[in-house]
Amino acid sequence: MKQILTKIKPYLRWFVFGLVWLFLIKTVSDRFGEVAAVRIDAEGWLFLAIALTITICAHVWAGWVWTWILAIFQQPLGVKEGIRVYLVTNIAKYSPGNIWHFYGRITAVARNGSRGAAVLSVLLEPLLMAAAALLVGLSSSQLSGLDNIYGVWLPIAGLIVVLLGIHPRILNALLHRLSRSKKQTDAVAARAIELNEYPLIPFLGEIGFVFFRGLGFILTFTALQSITWQQIPQLFTAFSFAWLLGLIVPGAPGGLGVFEATAYGLLDNSQFPTEIAAVGLYRLLSIMAEAIAALVSQSTKQQ
Repeated sequence: MKQILTKIKPYLRWFVFGLVWLFLIKTVSDRFGEVAAVRIDAEGWLFLAIALTITICAHVWAGWVWTWILAIFQQPLGVKEGIRVYLVTNIAKYSPGNIWHFYGRITAVARNGSRGAAVLSVLLEPLLMAAAALLVGLSSSQLSGLDNIYGVWLPIAGLIVVLLGIHPRILNALLHRLSRSKKQTDAVAARAIELNEYPLIPFLGEIGFVFFRGLGFILTFTALQSITWQQIPQLFTAFSFAWLLGLIVPGAPGGLGVFEATAYGLLDNSQFPTEIAAVGLYRLLSIMAEAIAALVSQSTKQQ
C-alpha cells in the first residue's frame, strides 16, 4: 500500500492543483459580467496602494519573526541578513515543488551555522503561521456571527489545541518527523537539536503577520466596494482560513488556486459582490509585494 501511495503521490498533487483551477475557471466564467463591471476610482487606487504597502510590511515582519526563531536555535544569522535572506527566497515558493524557498533559507543559515537548526527553523515557521491563522480565523468567526452556531466553546477549544500544539514536547516530535522528508544528512543533523523553550514570542509574531495580511485583504475589498464594520470579521475569517488551506494543501505553489477557491466559498456573494475581482486582485498585489521586497532586498546586498 505504501508503495502504491508513493507512486501516485506526484500525480495526486497535480490532480488537486488541476481540480482547484477547474473550479476557479468555472466560477470566474459564470460571473465574468460582475468582474467586467468593476471600476476603480481614485480613492480605490489609494486603498490598493495602502494594501500593497501593508502587504510588503507584512513580509518584512515575517522575515523579522523568522530571525526570532533562528535566535531560539542560537544561529548566527543577524536580523538584517536574516530578513534579507527571507525576502529574497520568499518568491521561490511559487516554483514547482513549493520547497525551494525553504532550501534557500537552509543553505543561507548552514553557511555559518547548524544545518539541523536551519532545517528545524524553516519547518517551525509555517507551523507557527498555520497555528496563528487558525487562531485568528476562529476568533474572527465568533465576531462575524458564527458564535450563534458553535457557541463560545469553539474558539476556546481551538485556542487550547493551538497552544498545546506548539509545546516543545509536541513540536520536537513533529519537527523531527517532518525533517525526515528532507535530505538524509539534514534529517540526521536535525534530530540532534531540540526546541528548549516555548515559542510564544514567535507565535505572537506570526499572529501579527496574519493580521497584517488580512488587513491588506480587507483594504483590497474596500477599493472595490463599500465595507461596513460588521463585514470586517467575515473578511478576516475568510482570509485566515483561505490562507491556512493555501499553506497546508499540497500541489499548490504559494497556495495558488487553493486560497482563491476557499475565499470564494467562504464569502457571501450577496454581501461581497466584487469577491472574484477583489480576491484575484489581492493575489496580484501579494505577488507584487513579494517581488518588490525580494528585489529591494537583493539590491541592498549588491550595494
